[in-house]
Amino acid sequence: MTTYVPNQWYVAGFDYEIGRKPLARTLCGEEVVLYRKLDGTPVAMHDACPHRLLPLSMGMLEGDDLRCRYHGMMFDAGGRCVDMPTQDGVVRNFQVKKVYPVVERYRFIWIWIGEAEKADAALVPDLWPCEREGWTFDGGAYHVKADYRLMIDNLMDLTHETHVHPGTIGQPEILGSPIETNSEGDRVFVRRWMKGIDAPPFWRYALKKPGKVDRWQICEFIPPSAVIIDVGVAPEGTGAPEGDRSQGVNGYVIDVLTPETETTAWYFWGMARNFDLADQGFTARFKQQQGGVFMEDVEILEAQQKRIDANPDMKLRVFNIDAGGARARAVIERMIAAEKAAGDAAPTLAAE
Repeated sequence: MTTYVPNQWYVAGFDYEIGRKPLARTLCGEEVVLYRKLDGTPVAMHDACPHRLLPLSMGMLEGDDLRCRYHGMMFDAGGRCVDMPTQDGVVRNFQVKKVYPVVERYRFIWIWIGEAEKADAALVPDLWPCEREGWTFDGGAYHVKADYRLMIDNLMDLTHETHVHPGTIGQPEILGSPIETNSEGDRVFVRRWMKGIDAPPFWRYALKKPGKVDRWQICEFIPPSAVIIDVGVAPEGTGAPEGDRSQGVNGYVIDVLTPETETTAWYFWGMARNFDLADQGFTARFKQQQGGVFMEDVEILEAQQKRIDANPDMKLRVFNIDAGGARARAVIERMIAAEKAAGDAAPTLAAE
């Protein structure tokens, strides 16, 4: 059984990754070529010329059309062949195997993996901090040699920071603070409040106020593969735990995973914040710092995947600290099972 949910939107790339040069990317086991038309509209199609199966990503754009580098067959953005230099005219119904629905939103290019007729832009996961007025957002992308679900486990785990990130975001008070895990429909939440503590350097810089703070971390799993982490600090006793964050500073760590294969994934990350919005230097510096933090996670996950592959007789154990990831995996499994049941129940044409 596949490890990812079909008939869902997945991130194919950041907005800056996809331009006028064809980009090859494997997404949920499917080979895809991505590019932008002259008006900026993104295009995604199967990355193989239907003639001799050379990757179309090796080809060149002519206007909005993509010409194969081997024999010059050219295909429009709808996948239809519009020029066959080696033939007398264009062969009827000669076209690319598949063209994917795409949506550009929240700085990401989203691709619909599944039955195209089921694609609905309203189903794109809600990552509102990435484009809301009064917020700014930037981030990056990593290729990770690990099952995407391991990254979801990691992001929904608020106990590993002390040991994996001791020099960056780890803080002794983290281990002594209680964690609450709950589900609301298909969404999973992991919450932690650290009240009356010293702010770590990053948050002290962002808050620009002396004294103790109340710090929060709230992880939310959004199916099929996104995790946003609501983070911030406010001066102690100003009402943040009760819902009034007006005296503090707030950010949302944005994490979206797209499976590449069963054991590799694309990891799109960043942070949206509501402070120092005009400070582009801070944005660049923090992006570099955040990328370093996430590379610490990548190192752990890739090593973990190697040991999982080498020990097929061993299973991952689940303790209380793993509740967030375990619940997220259960949601993924339910969604996969539901899609399979719907497919099994679909009527089929009787053979003639």
